[in-house]
Amino acid sequence: MNDYSGRITLEPGKRSCKPCIRGMRITVYDVLSYLAADMSIEEILSDFPMLTREDIMACLSYAAECERHTLVIQS
Repeated sequence: MNDYSGRITLEPGKRSCKPCIRGMRITVYDVLSYLAADMSIEEILSDFPMLTREDIMACLSYAAECERHTLVIQS
C-alpha cells in the first residue's frame, strides 16, 4: 500500500480539519469525488496542476486505510 504519511495532512482551521493534500486546501474527499465522477487521473492532474500522481494515490491509500478501520456495530 502507498505510504500517505506526509502527503495527507490534518490542520485545525483548514477545511474543517478534513484530511487535505500536502497542506493545500484540496481534500481527500475532493479527489475521491472526482474519481467517483469518472474523472481520470490525467484529467484531475490537468485541472489541478499542483497535484501529483503520488498525491492521488495517497488519497486512495488513505481511503483504503480508513475503510479497513470501519467498525460495524449491530444492535
